[in-house]
Amino acid sequence: MYNIPQVGTIVSEVSESDMAVSPYNIRNYRSAYFNFFVLLYQEAERQEPIGRPNTPQAIMEKLSRPDFTPEHDLLVVEKTGEIIGFLDMLPERDIKRVIIDCWLRPEHRRKGLGKKLFRRAMSRAKELGAGFLHVIIGEDNTVAAVVLSKLGFECVRRYLELSLDLNKVNRQELDRAYCDCRHLREGEEEILINIQNRSFSEHWGYNPETMETISYNMSLSHRSPRDIVLACEEDEVTGYCWTEITAVGQGRIFMIGSDPDYRGKGIGRKTLLAGLANLKYMGVSDVWLTVDSENKEALSLYESTGFKLLKNYLWYEKPVS
Repeated sequence: MYNIPQVGTIVSEVSESDMAVSPYNIRNYRSAYFNFFVLLYQEAERQEPIGRPNTPQAIMEKLSRPDFTPEHDLLVVEKTGEIIGFLDMLPERDIKRVIIDCWLRPEHRRKGLGKKLFRRAMSRAKELGAGFLHVIIGEDNTVAAVVLSKLGFECVRRYLELSLDLNKVNRQELDRAYCDCRHLREGEEEILINIQNRSFSEHWGYNPETMETISYNMSLSHRSPRDIVLACEEDEVTGYCWTEITAVGQGRIFMIGSDPDYRGKGIGRKTLLAGLANLKYMGVSDVWLTVDSENKEALSLYESTGFKLLKNYLWYEKPVS
């Protein structure tokens, strides 16, 4: 259990000279801020959802991501002892980008804080040798779109969130696909790395998996090897579908792909149906996933299975200069 003190206050580190200049302070994250950060993070997701984790354990796991150092890659904004905003920077070194998640309480916006935070993010990105900053927002978040444009970001990609009522999918078709696949086994991380990297090597924004990143993803409290189903041709893994439970009765397709050498043979559909069957057997009725709007083949597959558009998300990009 987390002993969370009075909501929104921390022991102030603000000097009198600091306060004379500005009531706001941008600080590097420290572990002492965790409980307050959790509350703010949950508030940010409620108001402007983009899929952030919402439990203390899941947030703690997020702060333990590979290549991420909270004390360097997470900034908090504090005003008179209260944390009122944050900027999270996730480095993806192989593709030389840093993904930004920035949020301020509405009453503290339009005070120049966003500009200061992104200036710090740009400086950190330069230290890391990144070429781009990327930010994802909901398409209906017009305020964030205006702010990002003023900061020099351009919209470069649209992702779609699709949803499916599993009760409307043919049960026999799900069962057949599931019987033709198998679950990932303990110790098969290399197999998963290989099929995932082969499936997505040419996709926009894909950062190649390593043993460190796969081990991290597999170790999360809500995941296990049984969440992953594999399609095989003899001893060769040709496709996979990685599922997860997100809430009671709800789940998502986290990742799904097929080996380029086997495309056009129905592997994608079989693994999708097997993944959906896996979720159904775990008590899930509502499923969602996200997909690049330019991935027409995947979109066609999902629509033919019954997925419907739920939301649009926009990726914004700014070169590191």
